[in-house]
Amino acid sequence: MHAVALTSLVSVLVVAGWSVGHVCTASSVPKILFFGDSLTAGYGLQRSQAFPALIYEKIVGDGLEFEVLNAGKSGETTAGGLRRISYYLDQPIAVLVLELGVNDSFRGISTETVYENLHKIIDLTRNSSPQVRILILGMEAAFPPTDDYARRFREIFPRLARANRAVLVPFLLEGVAGRPNLNLADGLHPNAEGQKIMSENIWPVLKHILH
Repeated sequence: MHAVALTSLVSVLVVAGWSVGHVCTASSVPKILFFGDSLTAGYGLQRSQAFPALIYEKIVGDGLEFEVLNAGKSGETTAGGLRRISYYLDQPIAVLVLELGVNDSFRGISTETVYENLHKIIDLTRNSSPQVRILILGMEAAFPPTDDYARRFREIFPRLARANRAVLVPFLLEGVAGRPNLNLADGLHPNAEGQKIMSENIWPVLKHILH
């Protein structure tokens, strides 16, 4: 979602197998890259409260061994993501969880441009890690200028999944969007309880990919 950019994207924090920022490691543990905007970053919260960290807890609880990298950046657009993705591709990525696009809708960016940017992010990741599995987190347009734009925006994500043999969570904010008790005071960013619901929306789909 649209917000002030993180002050230090390249800062590194590793906590029990999940990471914030850029981590270059020779570890053979397969890596899950959560690549997105403030929803992934956990805007207004501790990173330990954001859904990538919550999903890491589920991974451990399931007896699986993966390293989770939270590459969320507040305010990120698909164009910004396209410029940034290569920074993370100097290490093999087992799973790319892609969550971008809603900030483009704030700006009324062409849905075709959004689609093309996301497709290129996937292409670059696959060029670097040919065996990578892709999970796309679908979104709804924020304050769309027209109903037609909202429809075309919604269609980006299933179209992208079909084109890339990817798995789709149709709407990341299902059960969270529009509910004041699950969002911060800005009404846009999920609070800690909202992040828990987002992790529950993702986990059954991701679990199937990991097993």
